Amino acid sequence: MKAELPAVTLPGGRQVPALGLGTWHMGEGEASMAEEAASLRAGLDLGMTVIDTAEMYADGGAEEVVGEAIKGRRDEVFLVSKVLPYNASRAGTIAACEASLKRLGTDHIELYLLHWRGRHPFSETVEAFETLKAEGKIGAWGVSNFDISDMRELLEDAEPHRPAANQVLYNLARRGIEFDLLRWSQVQGIPIMAYSPLDEGRLLGHPVLEEIGRIHNVGSAQVALAFLLTKAGVIAIPKSGSPERVRDNFRASEIRLTSEDLRLLDEAFPPPTRKRPLEMI
Repeated sequence: MKAELPAVTLPGGRQVPALGLGTWHMGEGEASMAEEAASLRAGLDLGMTVIDTAEMYADGGAEEVVGEAIKGRRDEVFLVSKVLPYNASRAGTIAACEASLKRLGTDHIELYLLHWRGRHPFSETVEAFETLKAEGKIGAWGVSNFDISDMRELLEDAEPHRPAANQVLYNLARRGIEFDLLRWSQVQGIPIMAYSPLDEGRLLGHPVLEEIGRIHNVGSAQVALAFLLTKAGVIAIPKSGSPERVRDNFRASEIRLTSEDLRLLDEAFPPPTRKRPLEMI
């Protein structure tokens, strides 16, 4: 029997799986569009229905891959895309969203994020987001690469509107958000989307992850993802170019890490003891 993916509740009450699909580096020509689309469809088959992309990825190429993957399956998908900060003026955000919709082959995006903060005032970007929402082109909006100070400023500027998520770099090797941002987000009810949950592959083969994996009969990638699945309000979005790797990633949802496993992970990847600047890749 297939494992049930843990869920995260978004502001507004919608539930989405805590394990989704990333697309950074897709559409760059290293693999064919058909192969990459097949890997995304394999994830959908398993219930990994959150697909994250951005206008920046391969200059829109990743969105085109997603568009191919979701043909005939749009209703199953919780689609996330992002606007670049230099496009994030009021008019620019709306134009960028419409271009993304065209590449994605859809008329709406469930969650639209500001990729990182830039020179345009939050009020302008939020006004554009709210316009897109009123027009039904996006279901909700959020941000990416925002630290706790950025989030507080955003909440002040955006009031009474609120972001539905913050996508940041978070994995075992980069646990800085655990010092303050993660807990603050949990209290605020703003989910964290963890990009590069395998640290761009650097966590693969780590001896401690391998050791824990042997106990659970899985590999190091599944252990790294299972760690994130223990965190409330966190959605991990690993990118995988093959259906087989996607199916491997799904197995992270079948693992129940023990307190001893978590102790070993803390020993190998110590949690932060002081505030650090938010890491980005």
